[in-house]
Amino acid sequence: MVKIGVFIPIGSRGWLISTTSPETYPTFDLNKTIVQRAEHYGLDFALAMIKLRGYNGPSEYWQHNLEAFTLMAGIAAVTQKIKLYASIALLTLPPPLAARMASTIDSIAPGRFGVNIVTGWQPKEYQQMGLWPGDAHFRDRYAYAEEYVKVMKELWETGTSNFQGKYFQMDDCKLSPQPSSPIEIVAAGASDRGMQFVGELCDYNFVGAGSGINNTANSGDNAQRLLDVTKPYGRKVGAYTLLMIIADRTDEMAFAKWEHYKSGTDLEAIEWMGEQSGADKNAAANSTAGGMARRAKEMLAKPESAEPTGMLKLIGSYENVARMLDEIAEKPGIEGIMLTFDDFIIGMEQFGEHIQPLMKSRNVTSAKDQAAA
Repeated sequence: MVKIGVFIPIGSRGWLISTTSPETYPTFDLNKTIVQRAEHYGLDFALAMIKLRGYNGPSEYWQHNLEAFTLMAGIAAVTQKIKLYASIALLTLPPPLAARMASTIDSIAPGRFGVNIVTGWQPKEYQQMGLWPGDAHFRDRYAYAEEYVKVMKELWETGTSNFQGKYFQMDDCKLSPQPSSPIEIVAAGASDRGMQFVGELCDYNFVGAGSGINNTANSGDNAQRLLDVTKPYGRKVGAYTLLMIIADRTDEMAFAKWEHYKSGTDLEAIEWMGEQSGADKNAAANSTAGGMARRAKEMLAKPESAEPTGMLKLIGSYENVARMLDEIAEKPGIEGIMLTFDDFIIGMEQFGEHIQPLMKSRNVTSAKDQAAA
């Protein structure tokens, strides 16, 4: 059975760069409700990103953000089963402190916590705090991440680290209490170098399912590439693929929502995204920053075709969305699908009540049918 997770809206506007999309102002209550409903419907995991500065523009896209570890600590205390991942911006915290924070949340929710590694691609996030190490970080960020993760793993596994590297030097560094079980490490490395990092040290990689609307044909390409790049490391690394669901009772109703969101696409925010993602002049075309810079350039060149999100969108009736999710679940290497929604409260209920029960790859019944049984 394919795993299903939710990419919770820790930042304003969720994942739609639009003035006509739901505002989705981030609060603890909003995200708590989403994760609790996800748990109610049997979803397997929830992930909180980390974003330290949003985009310019009237949509206020990601201009209001919570912090992932403290948010997930609160959610851990009010859930029982669902796996929780919090993102860590590596340039903001030393690895021993991040390791201790993770161990603390594991104490709240034993065996249910994991860490998502964010190496940093947007300079302004860190420049504003005096933490940007310079443009050499674009080249060195995965070497930095490798040392960071090795320190955390030593502390979690042995309680002591004497790691000596280029970026980190430990001197009888201690961690106690240690986690109750291994802390899973995930990342979103899209470039070959990022996937090599995942192959060496991580358990899962969050990969894009492509772009466009209802384009499931190529949705497994990045998962297959992950299999190819990580094969030499001899470790099992699963792909969790990311997409957006915009659903309703009919295709027409779902597409009407998409056209409404598209009409409010925030070009000023997209220009900001292009400037920031284009700061790395040597970014690989298949990297996160490289892809964002390319999409921003294309949309600004043809504003009439601009869209408020570059990720794959499954738009349609409940039946058609369920069918497309099953098609994606069959792609080699895909162990899970991470969902975003246009409206997270409505979308979660639609998924749990109407879409998931129709998915052959999930083989579950709706809460209503479970109650009737």
